[in-house]
Amino acid sequence: MEAVLPRQYPVLKSWARALLVVAWAALVAVGVWLLTSYANAPGPSAGVATDWANGGGLGRDPLRPTLLMFLHPHCPCSRASVEELNTLLARAMVKPVVKAVFIRPSGAAAGWERQGLWRSAEAIPGVEAVADPEGAEAKRFGIETSGHVLLFSPGGARLFSGGITSARGHSGDNAGLDLVLERLRNPSLPAASTSVFGCLLFAATCAEEKP
Repeated sequence: MEAVLPRQYPVLKSWARALLVVAWAALVAVGVWLLTSYANAPGPSAGVATDWANGGGLGRDPLRPTLLMFLHPHCPCSRASVEELNTLLARAMVKPVVKAVFIRPSGAAAGWERQGLWRSAEAIPGVEAVADPEGAEAKRFGIETSGHVLLFSPGGARLFSGGITSARGHSGDNAGLDLVLERLRNPSLPAASTSVFGCLLFAATCAEEKP
């Protein structure tokens, strides 16, 4: 004998479908919120040197501004920082001396830092890629986040500290880039700072870049 379904079964089925749709939409919304929160969460940037930190091996130009960008070579977020550095130098009327400083953790073999991000930075005209064994230079300047930029006057005063992207891995116009360009044109402007978006410089959790 053929079973007879209750009359309310189609209604229950419709309700079940509706609940599944609502649950799926809620999961998508939570996922988007988490991604957005991560992208807009700045890294630590307190305790940065207010003047050029003497005693290191980087060297400051006495005639031109010096710009330092500190990078974790495996930080995927910092690809955008390097892209923005290229844009900055293309637009700058006053060209600073630029050093992209790549951390090499303790115990890492020589050349560990010379990956795709290194080659991208080195390919930008006017940029010198520099290895930073055990992060000695980053510690000297108080840097904790990949993509952190410091701009110094020829006399060693800090003109800018922060990031030149508006979010993690996001290229495009941003306040940091504009502030650096303004201080290259007019170094008498007061020092400025922005948030930095990138991996922790001394963490081992960055997704590795492919060579």
